[in-house]
Amino acid sequence: MAGKRDAQREATAKALVAEARRQFTQHGYSAVKLTEIVSALGMTKGALYHHFDGKIELFRVVVQEIQQKVGDRVAAAAENQSDPWEELVAGCEAFLEAQADPEVQQIMLIDAPAVLGWQEWRAMDEAVSGRLLTEILNALVKKGIIASQPVEPLSHLLSGAMNEAALWLAETNSPTALSEATAVLRRLLNSLRE
Repeated sequence: MAGKRDAQREATAKALVAEARRQFTQHGYSAVKLTEIVSALGMTKGALYHHFDGKIELFRVVVQEIQQKVGDRVAAAAENQSDPWEELVAGCEAFLEAQADPEVQQIMLIDAPAVLGWQEWRAMDEAVSGRLLTEILNALVKKGIIASQPVEPLSHLLSGAMNEAALWLAETNSPTALSEATAVLRRLLNSLRE
């Protein structure tokens, strides 16, 4: 009996997160009301408050899902490469390509820094994408593929550049923006090679 209740609680929480994710993507954080989320699912606010302290906590879970989705995409692109240099390039390009997703743009790039604050958003990014970038840069320095240098500041500089490019991609309507950003990214990365 307890197993069935646990499964039902988990299903309710997942449904709330999925509906919140859909509405936050479509309308933006500030325009979404909790009553609209629970109404769309035929639930009460009580059901929501049983799982989440409020709108910000629900949003935080949604942001974590989006961050993980982007991190998984970056990792998958990198893992498909046999050469460490190509791992870096493929992972960085996958990060930029992920920014074309309206869900990523609205939730991760536009709303998350404003709602959660820059420091929390940065910490979430660092825990997923930043960790992957630091790992591959360390490997490239050890192999002598890029010049020996402190990896932590290099990782932050590259991450900052890619996050800025991602914000630009989210705001521009240019049909060539992604290909232009990717080309510039490749030139930037190539400048690191020994």
